[in-house]
Amino acid sequence: MSLQEQCPHQADRVVIDPAFKADAPARYARLRELGPIHPAEFHLGLKGWVVVGYDLAREALTHPALLKDATPAAEALAAAGYVLNKPSVGLGAQMMEADPPEHTRLRRLASAAFTPRRTAELAPRIEQIAHDLIDALPPTGEADLVEAFNAPLPATVIADLLGIPDEHRLDFRRWSSQALRVASPEHRTALTGLHGLLADLLADKRRNPEDDLLSALVAVRDEEDGRLSEEELVGTALMLVVAGHESTVNLLGNAVLALLQHPAQLRQLRERPELMPGAVEEFLRYDPSVERSTSRYAAEDLELAGVPIPRGSMVVVALGAAGRDAPQAEDADPAVLDVTRPAARHLAFGHGIHYCLGAPLARLEATIALRVLLARLPELELAVPADKLVWIGSGIIRGVLALPVRYRVG
Repeated sequence: MSLQEQCPHQADRVVIDPAFKADAPARYARLRELGPIHPAEFHLGLKGWVVVGYDLAREALTHPALLKDATPAAEALAAAGYVLNKPSVGLGAQMMEADPPEHTRLRRLASAAFTPRRTAELAPRIEQIAHDLIDALPPTGEADLVEAFNAPLPATVIADLLGIPDEHRLDFRRWSSQALRVASPEHRTALTGLHGLLADLLADKRRNPEDDLLSALVAVRDEEDGRLSEEELVGTALMLVVAGHESTVNLLGNAVLALLQHPAQLRQLRERPELMPGAVEEFLRYDPSVERSTSRYAAEDLELAGVPIPRGSMVVVALGAAGRDAPQAEDADPAVLDVTRPAARHLAFGHGIHYCLGAPLARLEATIALRVLLARLPELELAVPADKLVWIGSGIIRGVLALPVRYRVG
């Protein structure tokens, strides 16, 4: 049975289009009331299933028959016009799109370079970048926070971490911001540009290694006797850039927007900045920047919550919807933003073997950046009505394209 034949009734299918994404929390809430899994249509007309319930999401993310290998669905995907495994239109050979044993090998080698020590050492630099960006805000008291703060901060951090030379940073920032906008005309050009830049830089780092992540990846590849191929080396670097940049940009944007729409919560964080690490977990639960998981494909006929999923079907998990459904301590209302919530449970970084390798860095960046932002901008407010904000219309990322704010620099 084809993916289209599984979902013959258009009225019964969830179409995840720009209108849906702009209103995603409310739309997913209505879907959860109807059940934990639904037939869906995604970008490029791809049809499959979306999981919206927390318990089923955890099951799907670790299901042994839901794999990244799209071979069972290749014919349906080709019919939809989607080309797989092309570095010019995708992230290339890297662990996000691999299954064991390849995934195990790629993740182990990437983890050897992307260490907790390397992440922790970035804290003073992240704080300096945050203060520098606040200092550079327009004196008019109005700015687009995405352009002025949320985007350049993680772009600068990941450029520092990787060892991107100054002369390449403008292109690097531009391409990083466009790489996951799958419906934008710049998407393919951005991925191609990043791929070429990183391939050239990795070659340079092999000749002249420095104390940076690209040099560490080269060293791991060479020390492990070639177990990380050149294409895998570039793909891993590209994955770290794209996944580590756009997700953090929108984590910051979604967090600030949530606080500006909940003044009492904003006031609590200003008065008690020590709450910030826990508040970041709440932002990740309440409105995560990675709205949906990357795709998985049924390697065999299976069932999810009693729903038959034929072999070859595409399944994605709505991570944000699952966070709103996750059981919380003391039976607290999961629909409410609460920066004092103890140990907020969520799936913003995934679950199982594909749990986000960069989660510690994202948490560190968000904690420091938001703490500095709230301390330095004591009168921060939206400069436009919230319903006038424009949301990213396609892809797995959730966030606003621009966040116009008014402020007074303290």
